[in-house]
Amino acid sequence: MQEAVVGFAVMTLCVVGQSPAQASGDAEDGALSIGAIGDGPRVREARVLLDGWKPGVRARISEWRGGTCVREIRGRKHMTSKQQSRYRYEIATWKLDKGFRHERRICAEVSGHEERMPCVTIKR
Repeated sequence: MQEAVVGFAVMTLCVVGQSPAQASGDAEDGALSIGAIGDGPRVREARVLLDGWKPGVRARISEWRGGTCVREIRGRKHMTSKQQSRYRYEIATWKLDKGFRHERRICAEVSGHEERMPCVTIKR
């Protein structure tokens, strides 16, 4: 049941209002999710979602190529606690408006969850 709620929340947070574009997508790794909204290879916004309330956690997003971190896109940011119906989560959003090369990956990292790192791949 909880996985269904997580899937619904990710879809609600990451898909509503998007046009079908290659830079848009989402990925999930356990309790951690990332979503990207964009057009073509340009990403307008990135969102990181953590299942449950964990006050004080911070998230960052980075760009990866071939299993290696190329650069940090945005540094650590405190996540905000939210609740939708009975579902509680932490969320961080970044306005990017940046273009990325084909096959680059945008990955999420959250403090206290170093074993998890969901990534979305940018495609032409």
